Amino acid sequence: MKYYIIAGEASGDLHGSNLMKGIFKEDAQAQIRFWGGDLMQSVGGSLVKHYRDLAFMGFAEVILNLRTILRNIETCKKDIIDFNPDVIIFIDYPGFNMRIAKWAKELNIKTHYYISPQIWAWKENRIKAIKRDVDKMYVILPFEKDFYEKKHHYPVEFVGHPLIDAIQNRTKTDTDLFKKEHQLSDKPIIALLPGSRKQEITKMLSVMLSVVNDFPEYQFVIAGAPSQEYSFYEPFLTQSQVKFISNKTYDLLSVAHAALVTSGTATLETALFKVPEVVLYKGNWFSYQIAKRIITLKYISLVNLIMDQEVVTELIQDDCNSKRVKEELTKILKSDSRNTLLAQYDLLEQKLGGAGASDKTAHLIVSHLRNQNINGL
Repeated sequence: MKYYIIAGEASGDLHGSNLMKGIFKEDAQAQIRFWGGDLMQSVGGSLVKHYRDLAFMGFAEVILNLRTILRNIETCKKDIIDFNPDVIIFIDYPGFNMRIAKWAKELNIKTHYYISPQIWAWKENRIKAIKRDVDKMYVILPFEKDFYEKKHHYPVEFVGHPLIDAIQNRTKTDTDLFKKEHQLSDKPIIALLPGSRKQEITKMLSVMLSVVNDFPEYQFVIAGAPSQEYSFYEPFLTQSQVKFISNKTYDLLSVAHAALVTSGTATLETALFKVPEVVLYKGNWFSYQIAKRIITLKYISLVNLIMDQEVVTELIQDDCNSKRVKEELTKILKSDSRNTLLAQYDLLEQKLGGAGASDKTAHLIVSHLRNQNINGL
């Protein structure tokens, strides 16, 4: 069968790659065409467009790049028609994917959505479009199943979180070899995860690096996003105790003592690696003013949302400053705070439902398509 997958961000590339592995296990003759990144490309199939050409952050940036976004949508539609897939699989990235889903449904192309848009956070009215345009929804957060089924009477499959698979299936990092390869000292490592988009990296690194001199007994290591060139990060590497490692975030987290993390999927990844963290977010002023008026969540990090309590400290907008970062980083470097946090991380992993999300989702998608073919639907 033929599968068309659309992932528009680094996290989507990761989960898309593991989903593709699962599809190939279920359907050895699968033909896959996709929008994604290097990880998906390494599995097989045909890459149409890389996510680094798709990522625009915030309301203001979307407006400024609207012409490019609309052009990409038209390119995608034409490519889908030419490929004629049995199913389109959307991975998060709702602004783009929901437009394609509406169009595809009008053409009677099967639409499956893996990793729900976060409509529980904002734009809850998207539920109408999801009910209309998405044939099957696979959710990865435990509270999403109740949100969809109890509140909106829309059946979904809770498959568990694919990050557990991604972390468990990776090759274990040799700490000594890793440090030697990247010329790191024996000082404990504080990992800096500033995000994957240029706008957020620039904002977040300026805050993260402002506390380096307050912690001389540690070395700080920036996790470079695979979508960005070294030359982009180079201006930030002016302090001797700051190192840079590109496209090795999981290896870095596996040897880190603590982390400063930009809000997003990385907050959950850091927790699953059992690394104490402080979550930071500082966005475009205009975008933030809009967002805070329409998002009603108590927390911004996935860790706190899943646990429904403040497990990790969140420093948002005006609180995201040198003084507060120094205070909170100091706290998580102390034994008592670390032990409390690590115990909460263990409970978090239990709530996420264990391993197997990618293979389970692939099995459900392929089985559904085969049943449809047998039944002549």
